Parts: sequence; structure tokens; C-alpha cells
Amino acid sequence: MNVKKVGNVILAVKDLDKSVQFYNEIIGLPIRNQRRSWVDLGTSGALLSLHPASLTAQHIGSSIENGITIGFLVGDVKSAVAELREKGVTIHRDIVEKDAGKNAVILDPDEYLISLFEPVFEDKDQQTGGYQGFTPA
Repeated sequence: MNVKKVGNVILAVKDLDKSVQFYNEIIGLPIRNQRRSWVDLGTSGALLSLHPASLTAQHIGSSIENGITIGFLVGDVKSAVAELREKGVTIHRDIVEKDAGKNAVILDPDEYLISLFEPVFEDKDQQTGGYQGFTPA
């Protein structure tokens, strides 16, 4: 097996239209490909792919219960949280500062945990491992 990179993260969602609106219009991920029951969002790296849970299995529990967290690197976590709060997004955990950077956790429409991370290192655009120590609990 020769895995080269993560291609996409797939989320089964209760309401595809509502989730597409959240990730595209509120979070700002561009729609890369859209079919009737599948939507890919993002521009580079792994894509976030959404499809209706009812097509695969019953949607049971939230990511708070099942441990799923999606992480996004952001340029300014404070302004991101303020903007999302104004848009009515649930803030699961407000900003926490650690040696590696700042982190907050929000919830999407299906209560999936979304980690927003602002690294503090000079090479912050390259940081992907900065989530250590930033568990959602």
C-alpha cells in the first residue's frame, strides 16, 4: 500500500442543503464538485465531502459522542469566532491559548466538532501537527 495523502474527509449529514450552506456560505469553503447526493468542498489538500446519512446508514449521535473532529487552520481565531458567533454558530469551546497557538471549537448543523486553530510559529502556513494538546473536551 502506498498512500500518498488524505484525499477527502467524508461526513454523513442529516440535511445536505443545510450542511452545504454551513460549510460553503458560513465557513467559506468553495464547492469543488456537486452532485445530487454528494458535495466536495475545498481547494487544496483533503476535500470535505458531504452526503446524506440516510443513503448509507442511520445518523446516530454527534461527534461529541463519537469522537469525530474536523480541524481548520485559520489566520485569526479571535475574528473567526466573532464572525461565526454573529452568524449564530454554536461555540462549543471558546478560545484557548497554548504554546503552539490558539484554538476554539464550534459545532456544525449535525453537531460535528470543528476545531479552529491559529498557529503561532513563523512557518504557521505549513503547520498541520499543531493540534496536539487541543482536544475538544
